[in-house]
Amino acid sequence: MRTREAEFDDRSAAFRGAYSASLRFGMRLFLGAMATDPSCSGFHPNCGGEDATAFAPARRNELGTVRDQAALFSGNPLASAMLEGGIHCMVVLNQSRQIVATSRNLSSLARGKTIESLLGLRFGEALGCAHAFECPNGCGTTEACAECGAIRASLAALRGESARGECRISRIVDGEFEALDLDVMATPFEIGDQRFAIVSISDVSNEKRRRALERIFFHDLINLAGGIEGLLGDLRVNAPSDLLEDVELSYSMTHELIEEIVSQRDLAAAERAELKAQPAMTNSLALVRKIAAAYQSHPECEQREIVVDSRSESLEFVTDPRLLTRVMGNLVKNAAEASERGQAVTLGCRLGGLKLTFWVHNPGVMTRDVQLQVFQRSFTTKGAGRGLGTYSVKLLTERCLEGAVAFESSEETGTTFRVILPLVIH
Repeated sequence: MRTREAEFDDRSAAFRGAYSASLRFGMRLFLGAMATDPSCSGFHPNCGGEDATAFAPARRNELGTVRDQAALFSGNPLASAMLEGGIHCMVVLNQSRQIVATSRNLSSLARGKTIESLLGLRFGEALGCAHAFECPNGCGTTEACAECGAIRASLAALRGESARGECRISRIVDGEFEALDLDVMATPFEIGDQRFAIVSISDVSNEKRRRALERIFFHDLINLAGGIEGLLGDLRVNAPSDLLEDVELSYSMTHELIEEIVSQRDLAAAERAELKAQPAMTNSLALVRKIAAAYQSHPECEQREIVVDSRSESLEFVTDPRLLTRVMGNLVKNAAEASERGQAVTLGCRLGGLKLTFWVHNPGVMTRDVQLQVFQRSFTTKGAGRGLGTYSVKLLTERCLEGAVAFESSEETGTTFRVILPLVIH
């Protein structure tokens, strides 16, 4: 069976082929310009009207001026340390957005170009952006450049404002199409009476690709599992009596599978701060009772009693019931796993001031070393491949439900996790 990544690549093959041809044509024009005037550090600034632009100013400094500006940084130990002190690529741009200094690691992103050969170029020219060769005056002067986060951020820094942007570059490397996704942060920096923009560049291409494949994977997997659930739902109506129990079990397990897939999708989105709560009027006691009933028959709660605390209060409040159910469900499963067979796991909810507190209690106790690490992402007491339960509880509660999570654990009282929520989330 072909992998999802292979199918993703195939769908863009036609585009890559056509676009590669157009980029190669642009590269030939660019190389021809270089041949006519090699003193211009790889780009000919006068192959058209020197002020022609569709976005950013086109005029450039002479190469001699650029080299004088470069000397300000090469002779400044503090500036040199600043350029080489980070893990990201760094470039320094003058008021004409030309490179006057770079960190050494930019060479790998610029496909082996030397620091000297980059002097006087603009950002997109240094990295081989296709749009940099569409217009006589290069990077920043085409209509497409108006959408470039790197140019926008650089212009803001040259006005004295720090700014961040996203830059997407299409280029040809060794005859092959390549797409770059860059996260760019530009900061103003002054030496004497001259202002520069220091630009930090982080290549997030792999992360962007992973996210795209992840979205396709979750989408297709949920659709496939949803189709199976639908078929099993139809079978529940028409199944022979001797198969009905098996069909019901299959339907229930498929539903749990879908919930788990959606849970993992939402957790990934929450980590990227992309998951948005869906507020709805919710009854606290009804939600607790529903969770208790659902997990009483859950495999991980086998031979444990799931009990609703008699002190629980019935209150109407506004939250995302789906996410809150997931948070409480994770706490119930953890409590059941920490309990002995025959012991009870207790859920409850009460109003305290202007906050509503939900809790899950079990008679077990956590050791001190476990307590110190309980919310860390990959910490687990359950073996390799686990460790997202309490982490996801904290992440979803704080980032999506506008609440807080706390716990206490002792020999005398057992372990209680509390989820403290506002009466209304926004």
